[in-house]
Amino acid sequence: MSNLEANLRSETSKGNNNILRKQGMVPAVLYGGDEKNELISVSKKHLKTLLDQENFLSNVLKIKIEDKEISVLPREISFDVVTDEPIHIDFLRMVAGRKIVLEIPVRFINNDQSPGLKRGGVLNIVRRKVELKCPTESIPKELIVDLEGLDIGASIKISAIKLPENVTPTITGRDFVIATVAAPTIVKEPEKPAEESAEGTDAGAEGEASKDGEQAPSTDDAKKAEGDKDKKETTPEKK
Repeated sequence: MSNLEANLRSETSKGNNNILRKQGMVPAVLYGGDEKNELISVSKKHLKTLLDQENFLSNVLKIKIEDKEISVLPREISFDVVTDEPIHIDFLRMVAGRKIVLEIPVRFINNDQSPGLKRGGVLNIVRRKVELKCPTESIPKELIVDLEGLDIGASIKISAIKLPENVTPTITGRDFVIATVAAPTIVKEPEKPAEESAEGTDAGAEGEASKDGEQAPSTDDAKKAEGDKDKKETTPEKK
């Protein structure tokens, strides 16, 4: 469980919040339970370190305010539209005996022990997070999916994942799919277009003209023969 130190604040104006941000702090609100809401601020540097964790929004934190520690859950974060820096965050107090709805990330293990993946299959992830209804005392950080022994065509459903006691999916009435091991995708190369070269056409014409081993007359020979024929036809016969 991560710890985060916080300071109480009394001012809520935009100007005072901007001053806090310039000092490297992020304004925050602590709410939930029977106690009233508390205005606090936390270190931006420390907060950004926690934000890098994939399961930050489902990870219970310990916030230390003066001489007391409170178990909280991050609920809503606002970011600057230009710099993408965190500018405000809400924390929910964890109250024993109550339930909360959270999206829990899914982690896949033993990829190298899956026969289907070894043969070129593809892990098709349908849900990277699963929405669960959890008691505040037993919130899972992640859901583990073991791929060992899974072959192509295998389907991993929510019933195959061991959930903590009293933790239930918000989707009820069906055993929904988390992921499948699909067959590899085969990319078919396009056929090459037929080459219509002048050489191929000429070769075909020559082959057609030459039969039984005879050589086809050249173009010049054909023109000469045709000219001799015309000359013979136009020359008058001698009497």
